Amino acid sequence: MKRWTALLLLGLGACSGPRAAAGSSAASDRTVIVISLDGFPAYMFEDSRLPTPTLLRMRQEGASAKGMTIVNPAVTWPNHTTLSTGVPPIKHGVLFNGLLVVEPGKAAHVEQRGRADLVRVPTVYDVAHQAGLKTAQVDWIPWQTGGTIDWAFEEVPNPTGAVERELVAAGLAEEKDFEEFKKGNIQWRDALWTRAACHILKAHKPNLMFFHLLNTDATHHRYGPRTPAGMSALALADARVAELLAALEQAGLKDRATVIVVADHGFKGTKKSIRPNAALAKEGYLKVERGQITSATASVVAEGGTAMVYLRTPEALAAAPKIKSLLGGLEGVDRILEPGDYAALGMPSPKDNPQMADLVLVAKPSYGFAGGAEGDPVVDVTEGMTIGLHGYLADDPDMNAIFIAWGRGIRKGARIDTLRNVDVAPTVAALLGLRLAGVDGKVVSDILD
Repeated sequence: MKRWTALLLLGLGACSGPRAAAGSSAASDRTVIVISLDGFPAYMFEDSRLPTPTLLRMRQEGASAKGMTIVNPAVTWPNHTTLSTGVPPIKHGVLFNGLLVVEPGKAAHVEQRGRADLVRVPTVYDVAHQAGLKTAQVDWIPWQTGGTIDWAFEEVPNPTGAVERELVAAGLAEEKDFEEFKKGNIQWRDALWTRAACHILKAHKPNLMFFHLLNTDATHHRYGPRTPAGMSALALADARVAELLAALEQAGLKDRATVIVVADHGFKGTKKSIRPNAALAKEGYLKVERGQITSATASVVAEGGTAMVYLRTPEALAAAPKIKSLLGGLEGVDRILEPGDYAALGMPSPKDNPQMADLVLVAKPSYGFAGGAEGDPVVDVTEGMTIGLHGYLADDPDMNAIFIAWGRGIRKGARIDTLRNVDVAPTVAALLGLRLAGVDGKVVSDILD
């Protein structure tokens, strides 16, 4: 595995990316906060009766888009990386919620790693830091502690971290909150991440903060979008945003602050679950013991609306036509993408990034992919299973994410049709008096005052 992982990591720092343009003048009297409400579809925010009074007020007082298009794959980490770099995955290199590892003879799987192991290009917070501005992240993923981040509170807090120690000293958290963090429900975690963000704003007054909440995504996966549970999750996210705005005012930052609210992707409801690994197991391409894949000639990593197929053994390569026919013939599979199709979707070829799949399965509407390797390859979605999914191709309008900009420098009442999430990083840079060069996105000047 060490040899193959080394191949996957090879060249992660070799690509050029965003940089501050010559002559940029950083605005040290500005604060920009980017808030990602994970899994908040743009189509849901079109309902004026949504129980999100803070976000609706921000839209009225600021600027918004009917939708923000995202990048492939339509999952969190690739899109968060695009939001912070202004380039798509074909350039920044992040394709999963972690690092894809393939060891010949074993199933492909994703391991969680930090920014240093994943991102091939600089970020807007790198550029801000280099310009002398102060930066912060709370639950932003891929995570980074230190370096160009002055204050960090990671997805899983570090009991000995600087911000964590400050929270304990201030009576805002207890030692056990960090030691037992993974045992906490997602609503409690969102609340603690928000408390950390509010503390950083009041204690340190950063110029740039990236902040991420997760309950919306978890609830939409479990119960589906457009459900009472989903609506309640949006209302709770709205309350967390209200806390952050209150902290800005308490910190004396309101008049200098710009808040941008986005999401990483939208959501779709599903009725049937496709399990490609179960189909491979029935044909002997996988071996499963006690629910675990113990060996694999070929394997699939499910991403919701798409699934990544890996043929990294001589046996799989020899059987590639049979495997392709097997998987393409499963109920609910709309089509199969091959490496020649990837560039048009903003994704690299396996030759350029070994994390990329040899084939990509695309689901039909109301179907989605799951990773199980036992039982029937296609089953009805029932209570207790994942009901809502993302990961569909990014040109599906249901994958569009919300976009709101509010505060200093934002044109009140500005309403645009769509923007791209590659446009967020250069727009953030512009608000801070910087300009990013070498990116695919552009400044969204229509929303700026």
